[in-house]
Order: sequence, then structure tokens, then C-alpha cells
Amino acid sequence: MTRSEKTNPRLVRLIGDLKAASRVNGSPIWRDVAKRLEKPRRNYAAVNLSKINRHTESNDTVLVAGKVLASGEIEHSVTVAALSFSNNAMSKIQSAGGKCLAIEKLVEQHPKGSGIKILR
Repeated sequence: MTRSEKTNPRLVRLIGDLKAASRVNGSPIWRDVAKRLEKPRRNYAAVNLSKINRHTESNDTVLVAGKVLASGEIEHSVTVAALSFSNNAMSKIQSAGGKCLAIEKLVEQHPKGSGIKILR
């Protein structure tokens, strides 16, 4: 069985950037996220808003190594970084006062990776 490489250029660049950020900043969180994104796409996380609402407090920062889906409600403002968002999930997060970020932006804002919760 042959091993196939990732063909999405954004994803390949993101994995390389996460590994570089882990080396430069000495933060293992970025290496962990890179390892999760190197796995097959069928293993990516698909997290609903109800789960984010259950496991976070107001003004928390959450990282999802996959897609955020709109099932459920979110009752407080959170910053969510993910590979992708459904349109409804993005609008629900923003209407609750939260922010939706790409993982690349989260690495720029929090190079050490402290205070970030990873949901899967």
C-alpha cells in the first residue's frame, strides 16, 4: 500500500508552519496540532457548537483541528480557531460576541500556545 501525500497547498504550508512554530517557540501544542493534521482527513475533528459551549467559559480560546459545525447554540463569547467553519457556525459564534480565526492567525497571536484548549 502506498502512502499518499497531502495535495492541498494551504494544508501542507500550515503543517510546516506549525512544526516551525513548535521548534522556534518551544511549544509542543503546535507539533501536536501538526501531527493531527498530517493524519487522513477522515480522522479530522468535527466539533459542534454545543460541545464548544459545554467545555468553555466566556473569553476562552479554542482550537479545532478540523471543522466547526453549527449544531447547538453557543451562549458566551469564545475565540475559535479551526481549519474550516460551516457558514451557520461562523454566524452563531459571531452573534454571540466571539471570533472565528484560521489556525494560522492563532499561531501568530499566541506563539507560545498557552491558554488554548484543543477540542476533538
